[in-house]
Amino acid sequence: MQTSLENQSNSCLRTQGDYAVKVHQMQTQTTANKVLGSKFISSGTQTRSLIFFILERAGSTMLGRVSTFLQRCSLPAFHRCWLHDSLFQVHPSVSEALAENKPVVALESTIITHGMPYPQNLSTAQEVEAIVRAHGATPATVGVLRGRVHVGLSQEQLHFLSCSRASLKVSRRDVPYAVSKGLSGGTTVSGTMMAAHRASIPVFVTGGIGGVHRAGKTVTMDVSADLTELGRTPVAVVSAGVKSILDIGRTLEFLETQGVCVATFGKSRDFPAFFSPQSGFTSPYNVTDAEEAAELIEAMLALGLQSGVLLAVPIPEEHAAAGQLTQEAIRAAVAEASEKGIRGRDVTPFILQRVSELTQGQSLQANMALIRNNARVGSQIACALSELRRRKRSGSPPPCGEKTPPPRKEKTPPTPAKAVVIGGINVDFVAKGKTEKLLFGQTNPGSVCQAYGGVGRNIADCLTRLGERPLLISAVGADSQGDTVLSHCGHMNTCGVARMREQRTATYCVVITGSGELSLGLGDMDIHQRITAQYVAQFEEQLSSASLVCVDGNIPVATIDYVCSLSRKHALPVWYEPTDTDKASKPFMSDSWKNLSYTSPNLAELCAMNRALGLSTPAVLPSDPDEVLDCAATLSRPLLEHLQCVVVTLGPLGVLVCGEHEDGMVRLAPRRNGRTGRLCAVHYPAIPLNPGDIVNVSGAGDSLAGGLMAGVLRGLRTDDSVRLGLLAARRSLASRHPIAPSLSSDTVNLARVRSQAWPRPSCRWMEELGQ
Repeated sequence: MQTSLENQSNSCLRTQGDYAVKVHQMQTQTTANKVLGSKFISSGTQTRSLIFFILERAGSTMLGRVSTFLQRCSLPAFHRCWLHDSLFQVHPSVSEALAENKPVVALESTIITHGMPYPQNLSTAQEVEAIVRAHGATPATVGVLRGRVHVGLSQEQLHFLSCSRASLKVSRRDVPYAVSKGLSGGTTVSGTMMAAHRASIPVFVTGGIGGVHRAGKTVTMDVSADLTELGRTPVAVVSAGVKSILDIGRTLEFLETQGVCVATFGKSRDFPAFFSPQSGFTSPYNVTDAEEAAELIEAMLALGLQSGVLLAVPIPEEHAAAGQLTQEAIRAAVAEASEKGIRGRDVTPFILQRVSELTQGQSLQANMALIRNNARVGSQIACALSELRRRKRSGSPPPCGEKTPPPRKEKTPPTPAKAVVIGGINVDFVAKGKTEKLLFGQTNPGSVCQAYGGVGRNIADCLTRLGERPLLISAVGADSQGDTVLSHCGHMNTCGVARMREQRTATYCVVITGSGELSLGLGDMDIHQRITAQYVAQFEEQLSSASLVCVDGNIPVATIDYVCSLSRKHALPVWYEPTDTDKASKPFMSDSWKNLSYTSPNLAELCAMNRALGLSTPAVLPSDPDEVLDCAATLSRPLLEHLQCVVVTLGPLGVLVCGEHEDGMVRLAPRRNGRTGRLCAVHYPAIPLNPGDIVNVSGAGDSLAGGLMAGVLRGLRTDDSVRLGLLAARRSLASRHPIAPSLSSDTVNLARVRSQAWPRPSCRWMEELGQ
């Protein structure tokens, strides 16, 4: 059944036969392009000719109708961009996703240029993009670079904006000036909405929108351009409501005047105030989930309204505890700004900086949490909208005269996980000294930061950022630390993580030297013993159908034995990550180890495995590089009687991959029959790093293992899989997080692996060792 707008457009096209022919030709060519596997965007010449044909023969009213008709047909709207393609550029990943009707999420860039200092601004932008990707959508960060508006930024462009000290804050009014002068800057909400609409991206995620500034009891004319943009641009803005430094009541009244539909995301209509889930005001409406939000957005677009939708997402409750402190700091900062005569666009940056100072950074942590949450919710909405449109395109219209039934809410069954990771989740406290040598028994100068780790969590995080979607099975306490770590892991599949009452979330304190080397570690990890075989057995269906299962040494021996029994029953490849020397021997205390396929110990952990099997090991580990490699290969040989591959991590020396020789490499793919090739050990040198570039070493091994697992899951050659892991490990070494937020399928992928010059690997034959 056609909408009245389509009827009007078709009526006009019928009266102008040439127009109908042109539109029909373009639709036919688009279908052919999709069948042939090409993208609609590639047919730019034909689309341009249609536009200029219309411009020649019709006025602006006709052009607007045809443009709306094309958009309602779900055809990409880049024809508008091509009129000025030298000033407006769309990243290939974004254009491809739009051409294939896949979900895309627009992101602003003032958080990069004006919201945070470098390098935190860069890591935050990369982390938000990673969350969007992990939830199945394509991120499209908008920015202005050297006089061109970009929708979707490369990693190099993100880095350029994050380091630029002369970036403009680009609202709608500033775009012409920035373009005419060839300047660069971060786009505000209004600037991003304008660009997103031009690229036909209907969902945009931000932290909070601007509004009406406070002015005591007087009515102020200081109104953010975000509000007028919402009144004239049909884009759904997902935010944590209105920034709490603003007059929220007057802002909601202004939005009503502008005809903007406002809805709270969740069961309540309470309108959030950025740092607080409640502002004392209510939204006209609420949507309970992503599907309802998608239906609201689709209705707005179908009606052809020229106004947007504001979806207000409350900050997660666990991060709202600092809300009262933040609100008090806001009141103090607002008063200070008034006393100093700070006005206009300078007010918000000043107040945010003062609030961060007054709360000693707590407001910044809450800000980060709500941005991550908004990215997660916005991505879910974009995916739901894409699915809703797909169903409408594939469904047939009801018979004439019948009423269209309301759409039925269907829960899409989750895609089975190719990988399952069973292991620990920790809240890490990383203390880094400023000197090469730490003196025990006294205070050492240094810095302390909080991160999120645990071997199982780290590996699952790495796999997720590389484009896989593993199921993580673990346990955390029903405490604030558990709330925090699960919020941080919002981009991951944590459906298998148990919340346990009267249990503490595992915490780990690591002390490292100025060069990043581990000096001391303390752990409170009793909760890991609650990851029992009985609990894990609830996920037997997912385990038995997975392509790879990884278990870490933190979980109980009985749980490891249970997983190994499933491996024997279902021919399931299992990877054992030993965690540390004391836990390395757990599978080797029985015959369970014979059902493992892979393990990734360091040299000390490999010795512990051999000792558990009753085999002799060197009293002192060698230090000469050649002797280290020979020792690692010799100790790996007994394990290869049953394991497919032993990956020995050697720190600065790189990695030694031991197993069956095949085509000049070690065979990584699980074998169905018995081994037929010779056993060998192939050494891959580490990527050189300056000592000053090493921030910490706590997650490098987990990143290496995660990269290798990603290669196994994709069936990559062993060389490529190892190098994927080495690139992931390098990013971890240079990050304060165990798994670098910058890690993604864009920054670490097969193309980057193959474009880099690598040292030649060396091979040792097992039977020649010790001769």
